[in-house]
Amino acid sequence: MAECNPVNWFEIPATDLDRAKTFYERALGLELSAAEMFGLQMVFFPMQQGGPGAGGALVKSPRHQPAAVGTTVYFSVSDLDAALARVEANGGTVISPKTSIGEHGYIAHFRDTEGNGVALHSMAG
Repeated sequence: MAECNPVNWFEIPATDLDRAKTFYERALGLELSAAEMFGLQMVFFPMQQGGPGAGGALVKSPRHQPAAVGTTVYFSVSDLDAALARVEANGGTVISPKTSIGEHGYIAHFRDTEGNGVALHSMAG
């Protein structure tokens, strides 16, 4: 059995990295950084080595195709309502509004500008 959370990296496919970068920066209030690694065009979410949670990136390559269904990445936000408003204001679509999950907080699902199904989580109402 794992002694920590088993996920340590995620990749979100993008067909237009500039559009996807702008969307996630505005929707989540983060600064992302672009780089090419291993022959892939990537835009990295901020991360702290050894910190909690998983690091990840937006990726453009022939083997990374956006999808509305499949694995779902949840981003932690402090204000779910404000984040959902930013998602919609920046070209995303809310597909499941803020929903209580009891003592575990609240979640909501959206589709990003690339067509990926993604989600938000917040402990605050």
